[in-house]
Amino acid sequence: MTVIVRQLHQQAYEPIWEAMHQFTDARDADTTDEIWLVEHFPVYTQGQAGKPEHLLNPNDIPVVKVDRGGQITYHGPGQQMMYVLLNIKRLKLGVRQLVTALEECIVAHLAGSGIQAYPKKDAPGVYVNEQKICSIGLRIRKGCSFHGLALNVNMDLSPFSHINPCGYAGLEMTDSARLGGIADLAIASKDIVTHFCTLIGVQQIEFKEGFDE
Repeated sequence: MTVIVRQLHQQAYEPIWEAMHQFTDARDADTTDEIWLVEHFPVYTQGQAGKPEHLLNPNDIPVVKVDRGGQITYHGPGQQMMYVLLNIKRLKLGVRQLVTALEECIVAHLAGSGIQAYPKKDAPGVYVNEQKICSIGLRIRKGCSFHGLALNVNMDLSPFSHINPCGYAGLEMTDSARLGGIADLAIASKDIVTHFCTLIGVQQIEFKEGFDE
């Protein structure tokens, strides 16, 4: 099984969201799975279950209502997005198995820097010392996944203070750099992709720059 990994660098949120829809709608049973690595310009995204009261004070940061699961979160520079556009039926993965693989790839990545991270049964994502370092939100359509995870690598965390992150009032956020871990997105992204592909049984990874290749 092969997966194409596209390094998309810094991008606005909405065009990438639209591209995920187009890719998922156009794919067929033979379409190669893809993983997109993106760093977004500042944006709040509010999931399908998102409640407006969790948006406390957005200031000038735009808010986009999206079709993933979960509540509200923040995306911005220094945060590594990993969008997983997978035919989970073909991979023989259940949704819970996919969420677990996303969580465990982050746990393994951070363990490489000596950081002890863990998931929570009742609150998807990855935590260190009760602070959240990675958020997860998915959408499944026609047996295929899109959206994915957001790993805080080396970022300004202050925009999180203007929301109840993931719907939890008072939830503190952290990032890898603050914990003494990897602070370079290029290094972090390749490591989490490698761990994730191992966990879902993908043997061949084909890295590409942008959408043109």
